[in-house]
Amino acid sequence: MALHPQVEASLAIRRRPPAEVLAAEPLERLRYARQAMEDSNEAECGPAIPLPVVADVDADGVACRLYASRTGAPVFVYLHGGGWCYGSVETVDRLCRRIADRSGCAVLSVDYRLAPEHIHPAALEDVETVLAWVRKEGSGLGVDPSRLAIGGDSAGGQLATVAARRQRDAATPLDYQVLIYPAIDPMTASESYDEVGGYGLDRASMRLAWDTFVPCQTDRFGPDVAPLAAGDLAGMPPTLLITAEYDVLRDEGADYADALLAAGVPVVHVRYAGVNHGFARKLALFDAARAAADQIAVSLRAALTF
Repeated sequence: MALHPQVEASLAIRRRPPAEVLAAEPLERLRYARQAMEDSNEAECGPAIPLPVVADVDADGVACRLYASRTGAPVFVYLHGGGWCYGSVETVDRLCRRIADRSGCAVLSVDYRLAPEHIHPAALEDVETVLAWVRKEGSGLGVDPSRLAIGGDSAGGQLATVAARRQRDAATPLDYQVLIYPAIDPMTASESYDEVGGYGLDRASMRLAWDTFVPCQTDRFGPDVAPLAAGDLAGMPPTLLITAEYDVLRDEGADYADALLAAGVPVVHVRYAGVNHGFARKLALFDAARAAADQIAVSLRAALTF
């Protein structure tokens, strides 16, 4: 399918760095990118859906935001994207609200620690802290921690599925996972990098993200960084995996969906045509974003309201 015209409109929203920022130290450029993402949030994501419960909570030292529309709801732990270096609960606030509203599930959005200030495995440790906290404290929050799913977009998708595999190995399996264009391959070897690298994300950007998140190259070959290195994926949670046609992460996401299927894991893999990386949170700019959010909500409702 041809590139959707909404992609061009979306690329024009984000503030581009001036020359002095481009010439600055890497951390200064990163601070600019972080702020630019936050500043464009309203234009990209639109108004906030009101919910009965929107509360910032402390999950044993990890900042989170809880969204809920009813008591006793299943829990969907959500991990934002941003190359493990930027993004926050604010940048996925509108998406989490829509999923909570449409699914009837409680959504717990995690403000995990970012690189380079906190390199791997800090973010993963935060996710596991949150999962343990939900299991322990969920009833007191008015949610049902016995029905627990995880998900995330891009870097958050990588964290989500690594955490899901570790939960499986710890004999505390999760019930479902939602992976939105997850970052799977630290080697950035997929053909999609060469085919669609001009639509907001490219190989150089992803290599920088991986280098920043996991500076020790030998660590990138282990399953806590590269999900396909886990080998045996049997027993992973049923999965909704979303990819985008004009996204460099497209092929590695598809490869991971195929590997899960080969291991006997129930998988629905949906490729959204005509759109690029990052579309799913941009509810104000993409028709496909609203469709994806609603698809996620329906899948969660089907998986968790047993």
